[in-house]
Amino acid sequence: MIRVANAPCSWGVIEGIEGERYDYVRVLDEIQATGYAGTELGDWGFMPTDPVKLAEELASRNLSLVGSWVSVKLHDPNEHAASIRDAVRTAKLLAEVGGSSAVIVLGNDPYGDPFRTKHAGRVTPQMAMDEATWRVFAQGANAVARHVRDEAGLRTVFHHHVGTWVETPAETQRLMEMTDPELLGLCFDTGHWAFGGGDPVEGLRAHAERIWHVHFKDHQPEVARQSRLNEWDGPTSVGHGVFCELGQGDVDFPAVLETLKAIGYDGWIVVEQDVLPGMGAPKESAQRNRDYLRSIGL
Repeated sequence: MIRVANAPCSWGVIEGIEGERYDYVRVLDEIQATGYAGTELGDWGFMPTDPVKLAEELASRNLSLVGSWVSVKLHDPNEHAASIRDAVRTAKLLAEVGGSSAVIVLGNDPYGDPFRTKHAGRVTPQMAMDEATWRVFAQGANAVARHVRDEAGLRTVFHHHVGTWVETPAETQRLMEMTDPELLGLCFDTGHWAFGGGDPVEGLRAHAERIWHVHFKDHQPEVARQSRLNEWDGPTSVGHGVFCELGQGDVDFPAVLETLKAIGYDGWIVVEQDVLPGMGAPKESAQRNRDYLRSIGL
């Protein structure tokens, strides 16, 4: 059964982006009030890291803990040990509070590389990692996923993400080909896929066997066009609303939902409408997004 969650990034809690944030109590209250059944964890330390306290906070709102992003630096072999440590630490908390169905969502440090951040949404094949770095990256992803499985009993998914070293459909395809399908799945994000140059429905079909987690995010094509024309970096594009409310962009969510059903997906759909800290009215936006999903049968 597909269930619907939201995530702290919809309230401006985004890894690597500084600014004034809502506290976790308000975010959880508003996720619950707007009709979602679960949440992701957000940055380590944003929500309580004591499992008893976290479980109490979630249970009081009847929310499930479905996963957590973990920023890694898989292109750098010197950072693999730290990436494993951070992922396992988070996975143990998820397993204790969220249970065995929760997932670790890996992504290279968002907007942490100046070159890829600068070219977010307009990456060319010439901007990709070289052969040696690809091997290091894939080895790191496998290693993290193996430790998460062996030490916490959870599955790991990789999140393709603009402004990182795995942004485009071609880069995502290559990573999937280079990693162990028993260890590493894919967190498919409809908005990042579209801004990275792909068609979400085609992407879902292409990676049906590896999709273990899904983020629903829309994509505003005019903002994306302006981003390419003006050569905005990733955070600037987000600030201009490239990831708009669901149903307001060019992602065909009814077709996406039908495709998910056709491939037998039965996990969580997490609404992630990335906004910068202090941007917009998150609760009202979350409510409109939930209402839209109900209108298409979720």
